[in-house]
Amino acid sequence: MVKIAIIGAGSIAFTRKLIADILAVPELQDTFFHCMDINPTNLDNMFQLAERDIRENAVETAARIEKTLDRREALTDADYVINLVRVGGLEGLQYDIEIPLKYGVDQCVGDTLAPGGIMYAQRGIPVLLDMCRDMQEVSKPNVLLLNYANPNPMLTWAATHYGGIRCVGLCHGVEGGQRLIARLFGVPHEDIDVICAGINHQTWYIEVLNKGVDVTHDILAAFEQHPEIVEHEKCRVDVLRRTGYFSTETNGHLSEYLHWYRKTPADVAEWAYIDDRRPLGGETAGYLRFAIKRRNFLEVDMPKWLAEDVKPFTQENRSHEHGSFIIESLETGRLYRGHFNLLNNACITNLPSDAIVEAPGYVDALGLHMPPVGELPDVCAAICNASIAVQRLAVKAAINSDLMLLKQAMMIDPLTAAACTTPEVWQMVDELIVAEAQWLPQFKGDIPQAKHRIATEKPLGTHDIYPPTRKPMEVKVGDLESTQIDMEDAEIRGDNYDRKG
Repeated sequence: MVKIAIIGAGSIAFTRKLIADILAVPELQDTFFHCMDINPTNLDNMFQLAERDIRENAVETAARIEKTLDRREALTDADYVINLVRVGGLEGLQYDIEIPLKYGVDQCVGDTLAPGGIMYAQRGIPVLLDMCRDMQEVSKPNVLLLNYANPNPMLTWAATHYGGIRCVGLCHGVEGGQRLIARLFGVPHEDIDVICAGINHQTWYIEVLNKGVDVTHDILAAFEQHPEIVEHEKCRVDVLRRTGYFSTETNGHLSEYLHWYRKTPADVAEWAYIDDRRPLGGETAGYLRFAIKRRNFLEVDMPKWLAEDVKPFTQENRSHEHGSFIIESLETGRLYRGHFNLLNNACITNLPSDAIVEAPGYVDALGLHMPPVGELPDVCAAICNASIAVQRLAVKAAINSDLMLLKQAMMIDPLTAAACTTPEVWQMVDELIVAEAQWLPQFKGDIPQAKHRIATEKPLGTHDIYPPTRKPMEVKVGDLESTQIDMEDAEIRGDNYDRKG
């Protein structure tokens, strides 16, 4: 029996999907799932649904599922650990978005880079390293950590370099973009084959084949024949136009990493696709707005889920998430090819070897393998290298409890640098660590001095937080039901709307 610990399992829809995917593999139908979360309500509801799924698929005599609020208990004797944790939850996200807005830094999502991603890493890394220490002590000796949590590169970097644990970062951005390319060319997604390389959320389609024919540099023309899709992806198409290469990320995500698109409210208005049904289209605080609307999602979703028929655990119903395929390959030896986030180690020769890169890899009984890609196109490498510099500083800030490194990471972040002076950056970080102190044990000694500076210095964060008609906290819970939200496969990443871990 394989044991899989799922940490942050209160991410109900995502956890159910992963369990169903794994149990669709005949050799894995005796898997033991040990599910842990700090939110007992979400954990109980997930457990109720997953237990019913297992029972009605008639695998309950083999598969086993248990729940616990004790992380160490879940990790004991685990062969695999799936990390779905979002430290700070909705409250932390709101600080990540609203405090930088006062200083003119406008984010749509705030989970990978920019102030939101940097602070999300500061909250997540201490918890992740505690989890790695537990894994070293109580899990199986060769345990594998499958990290779905964001900021994926920084957490995977911390686990790989400092956690002493085998770790792979997983995201479905490549698959989402591949499906969009298939739509552009009007073909089934199975006809499109790709080689993507870069860093997570800045991964570039450096080779695209349509039934074996190279169409890498035909994507822009394909977009121009679909004006509706172009309207939804204005920033993404402009990046393609300026660099020559398509990127994995949705419009709002991509605009946060490239400082040309969000310097001012006018820039956001020009490049964002603002629609309540597309929270990652690029609007100010789009993901926060969506999360607030969905903060009581159980009131809408739980009765609906209980009323639905249980889907059979079959290959036809299996999602394209990498996790189940990786576990299947390691346990059965069946070959699986995907795009993974792993230590570069010269896979991409013009990115640093210590960085976590996203590139093609394959899995078999011997492990995860990342063949050499070679050089990224120069402009793509330049964009990635700018972000890697921020990631390295941010990870070291969390590891070393170094407030100066944290401020330096924020200072060189492209979006922050486009909006802020250096005194504004310093004051903004002080505000962020004071507001988020409950999740930042590494900066406990810096909080009193930061509070003093905030109290005695002239306030520099003087921007209006939101446009008058777009204030997320004014929306009413339940005015958007989940069944009515039109999402692309790539719209909501591994960082799901219901993650409460």
